[in-house]
Amino acid sequence: MLIEVKTPELSDSITEGTLLEWHKQPGDTVVRDETLIDLETDKVILEISAPASGVLVELLRENGAVVTAGEVIARIENGEPETAAPPLSSTAMSTPLSQRERERAGEGGRSMEQDKPASAAQPAASKVLAVPSKPAPSVIDTRQGRSERREPMSRLRARVAERLVAAQHSAAILTTFNEVNMQPVMDLRARYKDDFQREHGVKLGFMSFFVKAALLALRQFPVVNAAIDGSDIVHHDYYDIGIAVSTTRGLVVPILRDADCKGFADIERAIGDFARRAEALQLTLEELSGGTFSISNGGVFGSLLSTPILNPPQSAILGMHKIQERPIAENGQVVIRPMMYLALSYDHRLIDGRDAVQFLVEMKTALEDPARLMLGI
Repeated sequence: MLIEVKTPELSDSITEGTLLEWHKQPGDTVVRDETLIDLETDKVILEISAPASGVLVELLRENGAVVTAGEVIARIENGEPETAAPPLSSTAMSTPLSQRERERAGEGGRSMEQDKPASAAQPAASKVLAVPSKPAPSVIDTRQGRSERREPMSRLRARVAERLVAAQHSAAILTTFNEVNMQPVMDLRARYKDDFQREHGVKLGFMSFFVKAALLALRQFPVVNAAIDGSDIVHHDYYDIGIAVSTTRGLVVPILRDADCKGFADIERAIGDFARRAEALQLTLEELSGGTFSISNGGVFGSLLSTPILNPPQSAILGMHKIQERPIAENGQVVIRPMMYLALSYDHRLIDGRDAVQFLVEMKTALEDPARLMLGI
């Protein structure tokens, strides 16, 4: 009996993906649940596993092919048929979303279609598709000592480009700036970081302070946490903060759900986990969907000042930058302090300049008196 290998069901926002490189070739023996090939979508990479044990007799799609959900891409002979779709790894799908999570993600949920039994009428000795190896980037010599190199754009990079252009075209983006004296936060962190790590098993970084300060400001200015949906304004009574993470494949923004319910240690632990799993391609679709506000830290790469771009459908994003010692006036004296520029890009269709400016002022006030963050005032 021939068993069909199908691509998994995807989310409503993802309709197709690109096959990477086959781990098995025709004639190879495969074991049930063994990974056959990876499917790259514009958000995550999913593992497509063997639905049954047997011999891989036919590959219907080659490396680099664009496929849709539920498409048959290979066949296995003499396997035990399964009634459910091929199981996915933790990088692929999780349990169906709750109603609130569907509202956050803007998705109507997902359905898993059972695999249909393979047709026994298909001849076992069907033609095997020759699968070429992964194409190398083409190199074009333009003249002696000079060359150009071309390679296909990854789906993640293409999707990021698409979303950035859409954000520029669909929103009235403005950016306001302020600067923060980081000395109080740095002093507090230096005083308690060893005790914090000993107690919680995680390092006390700067991101948790900024998440807490952003939450404080979002409560004061809830319009910054809202979004435009057609002709409606959607007000969120929860705080799902997107944390921009840079990987070798590109930028991803996993969501810190219910950030207002988390303490400093929970935030630091979650952000560290996001960074590790993003690089290992282990983030799930649910972790990358939704969000009401985002934070991007270009300072880790040395950026002194920038204008972050919105992550639709969100209406605002905070940009953090490099901490740099600069002379400032303090109590009538010129002193050297570790300063950071903050930038808030916002959709002016929804957020007035006054609210955006005061939002950053609220964050600045909280960060320069971090005891407020501990007390939640």
